[in-house]
Amino acid sequence: MHYSELLFFAGFVIFIVAILLVDMFAIDRKAHVVSIREAGIWTTVWIVLALLFGVFLWFHGDMIHGIHTMDDLQEVSRRYATHLNLDRVSLEDGIVLYRHNMAMSYITGYLIEKMLSVDNLFVMMMIFTSFKVQNTEFQHVLNWGIFGAIIMRFIFIFAGAAILTRFEWILMIFGFFLVYSAYKMYRDRNKKDDADASKQGLVRFLSKHFRVYPQFAGDHFLVRAKKVGEEYVMAAKQQGGKWHITPLLVTVFVIELSDLIFAFDSIPAVFSVSLDPYVVFFSNIFAILGLRAMFFLLSAIADKFIYLKTGVCILLLFIGIKLIISDFVHIDNLWSLGFILVVLVGSIAFSMLKPRTIEQK
Repeated sequence: MHYSELLFFAGFVIFIVAILLVDMFAIDRKAHVVSIREAGIWTTVWIVLALLFGVFLWFHGDMIHGIHTMDDLQEVSRRYATHLNLDRVSLEDGIVLYRHNMAMSYITGYLIEKMLSVDNLFVMMMIFTSFKVQNTEFQHVLNWGIFGAIIMRFIFIFAGAAILTRFEWILMIFGFFLVYSAYKMYRDRNKKDDADASKQGLVRFLSKHFRVYPQFAGDHFLVRAKKVGEEYVMAAKQQGGKWHITPLLVTVFVIELSDLIFAFDSIPAVFSVSLDPYVVFFSNIFAILGLRAMFFLLSAIADKFIYLKTGVCILLLFIGIKLIISDFVHIDNLWSLGFILVVLVGSIAFSMLKPRTIEQK
């Protein structure tokens, strides 16, 4: 890792953690039901921040890798953007070309992650329903879920990048996996998810190996309690009380598990537009940061967008095919971005037209 990459990455992580801490302990300190208006405002804020970061990459993206000479540029391009033609171009023009490619890759990756997260959000709704979590506690669970997701994405992305630098043929394996995921998602698009929390393997494991308090205790993840007969009661340490994890903490663990599962789709998908782990990480993190607000927005209007899952299937299929043929045909990121926008807008438009068609009959 180049020292400039280390400095920029450290600064980025500190900035993101600071935003989350302010959000968790200042802005959303008091638990409340998030309205559509509030969710819409915060969704807009996160999207604007993500786009501003894309603007930064467009004009200053070379700062991340510390590109100062033509040798630096060619080395970075060899690792992350082999399709760029830097022959017979000046250093200045080459850097501009690399910046623009970096910014387009970031925006494309961000949109891919945003669209793929739609299915994850539906699963989160099912999890909250399954565990009977109060609406006022949704924020609390999602905040900690985001923290865990950032840590897991960091491990997945940089480990994946290290593997891909040595075994590029794995991209083709990713491609076949995404094609299969698209087929499976389309096949099961109308299938009802099992909302029985007790059947979750993670829940059974936690119940077997840890003391689990059977009731919610506000926004607490841990409580001191003891069992009296068949009932659990709160009890201090002096009264024989022992630490128990609450259903709220179990819900966080299940949310993390769902994100881990979805990461197997989303991370390979973003690697289809860039092999630069920093671009993949930045696009993933900005998409995740807006996930909480998007959850509240989507939960209120989910029934109106019935074709979103079909759009996600089409997107996965496209990305899978793109990875499979990448050694033979290079699909420019601008074309990929255009296709993603068409699928996204088309899914929303057809979803909005469907009810009108029914009403007209």
